[in-house]
Amino acid sequence: MVKLVLSMTRAQKRMVLLLLDVGFVPVAFAIASVIQYSTILPYRVFETNWPLMPLLMAVALGLSIILGTADIRLKHYDVEAAQRTALFASILAVACAALSKLGQTNLPAGFHVVFGLVFFALAAGARIGLLHILLTIYRQSTEISRVLIYGAGRTGMALAAALRNRADIIPVAFIDDNATLRGLVVAGLPVFSGAHMNRVLGQYRIDRVILAMPSLSVHKQSLLSSRMVKLGLNVQTLPAFAQLIGEEELVDKLMPVRPGALLSRKGLHDEISAGCDAYRGANVMITGAGGSIGLELCRQVIAGGPARVVLFELSEVALYSAEMEMRILTSDLPIEVVPVLGSVADGALVERVLRDHEISAVFHAAAYKHVPIVESNARSGIANNALGTAILAQKVRACGVGRFVLVSSDKAVRPASVMGASKRLAELVVQGQAAQPGNTIFSIVRFGNVLGSSGSVIPLFQEQIAAGGPVTLTDEAVTRYFMTIQEAARLVLIAGSLASGGEVFVLDMGEPVAIRDLARRVIESSGYTVRDKANPDGDIEIVTTGLRPGEKLHEELMVSKGAKMTAHPKIISVREAHLSELELAAALRDLRDAVDADDDELLISVLKRWVPGYDPASRRVIAVRPDRKDGNLTVIAGE
Repeated sequence: MVKLVLSMTRAQKRMVLLLLDVGFVPVAFAIASVIQYSTILPYRVFETNWPLMPLLMAVALGLSIILGTADIRLKHYDVEAAQRTALFASILAVACAALSKLGQTNLPAGFHVVFGLVFFALAAGARIGLLHILLTIYRQSTEISRVLIYGAGRTGMALAAALRNRADIIPVAFIDDNATLRGLVVAGLPVFSGAHMNRVLGQYRIDRVILAMPSLSVHKQSLLSSRMVKLGLNVQTLPAFAQLIGEEELVDKLMPVRPGALLSRKGLHDEISAGCDAYRGANVMITGAGGSIGLELCRQVIAGGPARVVLFELSEVALYSAEMEMRILTSDLPIEVVPVLGSVADGALVERVLRDHEISAVFHAAAYKHVPIVESNARSGIANNALGTAILAQKVRACGVGRFVLVSSDKAVRPASVMGASKRLAELVVQGQAAQPGNTIFSIVRFGNVLGSSGSVIPLFQEQIAAGGPVTLTDEAVTRYFMTIQEAARLVLIAGSLASGGEVFVLDMGEPVAIRDLARRVIESSGYTVRDKANPDGDIEIVTTGLRPGEKLHEELMVSKGAKMTAHPKIISVREAHLSELELAAALRDLRDAVDADDDELLISVLKRWVPGYDPASRRVIAVRPDRKDGNLTVIAGE
């Protein structure tokens, strides 16, 4: 029976509905007679009015064809389809009255009304009943893909509607963690809590799950996917599945553009595909493991198969989140995940962790990086970024760690902010350690802004757009270098594997991006238009607010001396001037004294004295990029 139903063609199903429409005429006539004459034996009414039956059945056949009621698919039987059935029943009732009048029968006027209502109830009810029967059959069939939609929001409802057009796919339920939706029926499907996942899978025999939550980050979607794959399910995200079934227009409207799509250059994932394998079997520690860069470093290191990953993080909340994700990623892998709560400025803790876990590589991503916040909290910024790095680097050397990689910023080059100066001091510390004899290989990775990270302009722009605007710029002329989180993390891993000691590695990031152009792309990719003089009726306005303290119009990737191309075409190695051992010791002593004195003016004077190029009032435009033709470096300067 199941195979017979599943093998029926569309024409055969249409014929069944057509026969039902015709066959319900005598049934409705009999029920109307029972109701009208209060008898359970309506054969006397049939005896006197039997000539009406073939005529009414012929009329019903014609109406079903003309109105197309038999052409309506059961899964599309909605309010509009029910209205068409009501029109069918009304016309049929009028035809019954007209034929009765012509045949001079004694049927009262009320009979025809009852006949029409009964016919409508039979025709509509049969279709709804058949739909539930077919759904039950499809759910039990192995030839139909039964889909569970994770996310009962607008995206999920739109997806459910799209899937109903498919003959080989049937959505059966929603999973949503929103407590207000649990137990409800949304878009015709029941909504269950994620805690009831196992019960839902068994009850509905789910074989595929679609994640319909485009607002959820890619990595959180990956975590959900990993959990469900372990349950033996085929898991797909909305865009991948929608492209598979040809719903590209749906994806364009529902899926937000990923940050990497906003780069004004081609992504570098293919060019920087190496790096992870260098840490296979190693014990790796990542500081700032709960931050944007640190978390991505953890993911990519785990992908390379280390023996142990130590998550070193100052924030308890961030550490908890990072540990939960890493434990899911390593649940089936022989990788130990160790969460450590603390500051890199705590020398005793750092030394104990390095020794107890026999760390062979350290990636130092912990830092205060938001320019305006560090500018107004100079003491904390210097203590964490500069002095914390000094303590960590000293302990790394003392414990004989094989490699140390500092994650730095383009704001460290000729810095105009306290944050940039603190990062340049951290670089000087690492360069000083690299110059000393020992077994540890120290190196530095420097890159520009990271798209999608905490504090990045893109999440800010998206929040402003969601609020209706305006989108704010600090200056019309501001430009920045950009890269994705994945590119940034991979560069750090490659630098650690290529370094011989003391290098500063930077990524060839193409030309700098005008922030105003980026803001326009974010607005347009969200489906809106920019409101300006050329388009006064646009949706979102872009306004300028003025440069913030410590902010430059243009950032730099490196100073102009000592840069050279590496064996990797997208990575540049720089050896920059650094302080001598005595100068570095004096600089750190002066910094500690200023921090202990809690004197911001003294801190700024120490920064000016020891950080080359630090000029808070500087607004110079200096960019260095490799010449694509001969590999030489080109310096572009201006005001």
